[in-house]
Amino acid sequence: MCGIVGAASSKNIVPVLIEGLRRLEYRGYDSCGFAVINGADAKHEIERARTTARVSELAEQGNHFHGTLGVAHTRWATHGKPDTQNAHPHISNQLIAVVHNGIIENYETLRTELMSSGYVFDSETDTEVIAHLIHQAYIASSPRNLVAAVKSVLPRLHGAYAIGVIAQDCPDTLVGARVGSPLVVALGENENFLASDALALAGRASSMIYLEEGDVAVLKADHIEILDCAGTAIQREQRPMPAQADSVDLGPYQHYMQKEIFEQPRAVADTLANITQFGPNLFNADPVTWQQFDQILILACGTSYYSACVAKYWLESIAGIATQVEIASEYRYRTTVPNPKALVVVVSQSGETADTLAALRHAKGLGHLLTLAICNVASSAMVRETDWHFLTKAGTEIGVASTKAFTTQLLALYLLTMSVAKRQGRVDAKEEKQQLNALRHLPKALNSVLALEPQIIAWSDVFAKCENALFLGRGLHYPIALEGALKLKEISYIHAEAYPAGELKHGPLALVTDKMPVVTVAPNDILLEKLKSNMQEVKARGGRLYVFADLDTEIVSSEGIAVIRLPEHYGDLSPILHVVPLQLLAYHTACARGTDVDKPRNLAKSVTVE
Repeated sequence: MCGIVGAASSKNIVPVLIEGLRRLEYRGYDSCGFAVINGADAKHEIERARTTARVSELAEQGNHFHGTLGVAHTRWATHGKPDTQNAHPHISNQLIAVVHNGIIENYETLRTELMSSGYVFDSETDTEVIAHLIHQAYIASSPRNLVAAVKSVLPRLHGAYAIGVIAQDCPDTLVGARVGSPLVVALGENENFLASDALALAGRASSMIYLEEGDVAVLKADHIEILDCAGTAIQREQRPMPAQADSVDLGPYQHYMQKEIFEQPRAVADTLANITQFGPNLFNADPVTWQQFDQILILACGTSYYSACVAKYWLESIAGIATQVEIASEYRYRTTVPNPKALVVVVSQSGETADTLAALRHAKGLGHLLTLAICNVASSAMVRETDWHFLTKAGTEIGVASTKAFTTQLLALYLLTMSVAKRQGRVDAKEEKQQLNALRHLPKALNSVLALEPQIIAWSDVFAKCENALFLGRGLHYPIALEGALKLKEISYIHAEAYPAGELKHGPLALVTDKMPVVTVAPNDILLEKLKSNMQEVKARGGRLYVFADLDTEIVSSEGIAVIRLPEHYGDLSPILHVVPLQLLAYHTACARGTDVDKPRNLAKSVTVE
């Protein structure tokens, strides 16, 4: 979601701030800005630039600025509409500048209090209260102490935050603090940095430190200090900094989403590399403890939630273990009956999803003893806070609408299924070998599905003229229909819903007309004949069916039915193949409608607020 970059240096750091923001564009944003102080200038004035355009426009403004200390930000609106006044950084009385990720839940109370003290607000944001509170504490101290002022304000902020703070008359010091939102300190040579994501500074610094809950970081060009929540100076583990960011070249592709769809065979192959057997070793789990869980609880949001829904079918039918799937944002706010012997699995592309992290912590608080993260980022909070983990190898995903992260999550959850099935005595050595061979064939099978793109483009011209669409699936493929509908609505802005096909007669049939396309996921499985009956219900009411069918389903194109055939049926792994044409349909429909495919309106890549 929002992105933070900060720097303290002896050199001009404006290009560093701009480059950091460029690398964070994939997270989604609607405005951006920076504030800098030139340490060589006797006045040390805070200079600021903000825009609701892209970072490239901010970079043009940046050519006229010079600063040795500064903070920068990409904003995804939570409080106040996307405009320049609400863009970060926020400045209080030309003295304090603040950038902020997260949400301050009690900002209205704080705002009223500050206004009664004479503070004037220029924005509608919750962030501006932070700037004014720090200013109030800063000018009240004698001598003025920025670190002390920040520390005194933090207990008054209810909610989640990561902040970066600079002061006009303290031109060599950058202060950062975090509760609930990630923040990284990066160490360079005669310069040190702050960022919400290590990707922003990859290759720029030599090492990095992940701040823990309640930490306050004090950065100068030649020195850093970290204080824990009690205010005690503490040494945090230094980790190597990535040498460089993953390649973000588009190559022959029009958008990152298209590139990432076509990277799925490689991502699957990389995720499977060096896997020779199923078992606890895949999840860095202790073999003895691996035997102890008797149930699985999966917590996730959005696309990751749909991967978890597929996994429920797998885990119960293949591994024979009771599995519950919860939307993370709902789970923590309802009364549940915890089972301390359940394995809690959290699924997240970024590993920083606020709702999923909060749900994980809630589960631990309820007494759940075993936790596992399935994630694409090794350094994420989710990986650090769970007992076990599995790292997908999707690589950096730039497009907001997840594609290759989803398929690799499915793959990881299938590996979990087979590993539990092996523990349960449901998979012998012969079947394990067969399953591993099937998994290794996936990249080739995915390439065959990607070859269907020209046929899908032809369908997209029809979909681009529609304002509503219905998606149908059964069994394992119902969550895939949900994911297809989500993709279409995310990037094309077409209203799309998904249903189990058997539920048509319980309401959704009322919506079916010849103006609403009905997308049907039709693998050759045990539910195929039932699905065919559901399709006839649509056809009888004048609906238009667009069917992704396996080669041997005997579903043929006819009046009111258009069919694209996938090259082969892939059994339990079929969802991994069937989701790809739905991704392509959403992508090409969005292209035909002229939307911003990689940065759809109102959405963000890494959702780090509740």
